[in-house]
Amino acid sequence: MDSTPDPYEVDIPFGTRLKLSRTRRGLTREVLGGLVGRSASWVKALETGRLGTPRLPVLLRLVEALHLRDLAELTGEQSVPVELFSGPGHTLLPRVRASVNALTLGDDQPVPTVERLRARLAGAWRARHSAPNHRDVVGRLLPGLFDDAQRAVRGAEDGAQRRAASSVLSEVCSLAQFFIAYQPAQSLLWRVAERGMVAAQEAEDPHALGVAAWLLAQAHRDAGDWEAADAVTEEVSRHLERHLPDADTDVLAVWGALRFEAGYTAARRGEAGTAWRHWDTARKAAERLPASYYHPMTSFSRPVIGAHAVTVAVELRSGHEAVRQSGHAPAEAIPSRPRGARHRIEQARAHRLAGQRDEALRVLEAAHAAAPETVRYNAFARSMVLEELESRDPRRRDGAGVLAGRIGLMS
Repeated sequence: MDSTPDPYEVDIPFGTRLKLSRTRRGLTREVLGGLVGRSASWVKALETGRLGTPRLPVLLRLVEALHLRDLAELTGEQSVPVELFSGPGHTLLPRVRASVNALTLGDDQPVPTVERLRARLAGAWRARHSAPNHRDVVGRLLPGLFDDAQRAVRGAEDGAQRRAASSVLSEVCSLAQFFIAYQPAQSLLWRVAERGMVAAQEAEDPHALGVAAWLLAQAHRDAGDWEAADAVTEEVSRHLERHLPDADTDVLAVWGALRFEAGYTAARRGEAGTAWRHWDTARKAAERLPASYYHPMTSFSRPVIGAHAVTVAVELRSGHEAVRQSGHAPAEAIPSRPRGARHRIEQARAHRLAGQRDEALRVLEAAHAAAPETVRYNAFARSMVLEELESRDPRRRDGAGVLAGRIGLMS
């Protein structure tokens, strides 16, 4: 039996709670410090008691990085539910959950054609990219798509039809992950991610497999399992490489997206050379795409590869380099409201790292204007707003207060 104290139940100092939580996640002090924008020596000072318990915004970043259930697991006192910094539960989440769980066995509904399903799915992706609040749109479409995709798989008359229907089901699972992400529904997210991967393998479709792997790698990385993220990106990248000589544009784009994911994970580890090498491979793939091309699921494209450079620099804690890269990657060039808003959040992180807090808040406000829901559910955005609520600058403090009210932090 594990005799290690449970930091949630035992009355022990904050520093010891932090160390126990960090070691249970398998994180070094350097990695944890990097995830919250601090140094390894700062983490050590907290763990040894040389520094006292940090302020709430920093505590929330620690809880996020350690994937804890509640703030009380670090403090032993202040209970703050995970929804405060991981995003609220959408009102349509119960409906989506029910559709994921439904088996639609034995109903007498007609079996839709794969062609019709693909047209509906393409329309759903277009709607998502154009919507300021994409979960409102996607959450209404997903239940019907899930039900009909399952009927199509079950009603397939031969192996070819079943593979085609499984490809659609895999991509419906991919769309569902965009809805579920950043909500308090981690078990649902994992079930959908794994179902999408199984369906893609049954489809024997390189494109569906690549998209499923792209999302599964992100799920592993966000859960702190970087080795699993690497395993997924490398194995599926090698599989897709065999198809590249004869592949269509979409498969090339997904392969490029996977190469960036490998770089993103390396950047999280602080491996600058590896991160930028993978990014450069992804850049070369993007340059082989038509200038107007935009992959509807991964967003991989020429404009987004510039946004990816900002993310790599931010994850490597290189604030001035991130700001420099940001100047070459305007959010306006990204033809998707939620993805453009996500890029603005990364730009805000860059300005914050560089000490440009006024500009960081301005960019966050622009992100909210473009896609309010993206900011509302993004943990980085919520953390930055929380920190500015304690700013000594009254203008930033007031501006953060207005934004906090708009994204639900004050409710």
